Amino acid sequence: MLRDVSVYTPGQVVEETGFSLDTLRYYERIGLLERVGRNAAGQRRFTQADVGWLGLIRCLRDTGMPIAEMLRFAELVRAGDHTIPDRVALLEAHDRRVEGQVANLREKQRAIRNKVGHYRAVIDVPPCDDLVGSRGGGRSRAVPQADQKL
Repeated sequence: MLRDVSVYTPGQVVEETGFSLDTLRYYERIGLLERVGRNAAGQRRFTQADVGWLGLIRCLRDTGMPIAEMLRFAELVRAGDHTIPDRVALLEAHDRRVEGQVANLREKQRAIRNKVGHYRAVIDVPPCDDLVGSRGGGRSRAVPQADQKL
């Protein structure tokens, strides 16, 4: 976590946000990040507000918001408080998409856990010669028919 100072170097911001230097420059170039201040030597210096904004952008990006939507959100923020209802609508729509992704992942997780349970049950079955999968007298574990399709 960044200590409370007035400006941060690009390296500190990279470490804090996980964005690469190229990504930070790209976000500044397309207007997702407002123009970053510079010191006397021309080196970028980020403010706490920049770092906070990038934290929100990281959240939106990590949850799959397209850059075009993030840019729209940034425009709304810069336009002032009268756009708060539009910002809420944009974020609520994104939240619904994220909720759908989470539900989809939970469903897939259930399938994975079911398969783990299946394999744990197979491990607990003693070896035998006459079950499916045994050919030519070799010993094998019981393998249910449904699993042979995998």
